[in-house]
Amino acid sequence: QVQLVESGGGLVQAGGSLRLSCAASGRTFSSYAMGWFRQAPGKEREFVAAINWSGGIRYYGDSVKGRFTISRDNAKNTVYLQMNSLKPEDTAVYYCAAGRHSHATSDRSTYDYWGQGTQVTVSS
Repeated sequence: QVQLVESGGGLVQAGGSLRLSCAASGRTFSSYAMGWFRQAPGKEREFVAAINWSGGIRYYGDSVKGRFTISRDNAKNTVYLQMNSLKPEDTAVYYCAAGRHSHATSDRSTYDYWGQGTQVTVSS
């Protein structure tokens, strides 16, 4: 069992930056793929970024490419999402997810564990 706790969300002006963190419990964190997804009101949950177990492979959703960066620190059992040049359309609840499959994927059905989410609000 893996528990995920997100932090770092908040209110920021357009053009600003935020860094989300996701702390994971368990001794097998380093073998899991990790992903970030987001969900805005009235919309489906959307893929944001994913990273494989070693951090060597990363994928991004088209809407965040070049602005967001996913990274992980296996010694700290933590995955990060650095968000730059934020836009009002980035406003959503951001969820961290862990997958036993170990390889990065945008398919949310392949992730086994989810955090409770952290709210990000970007004002114009």
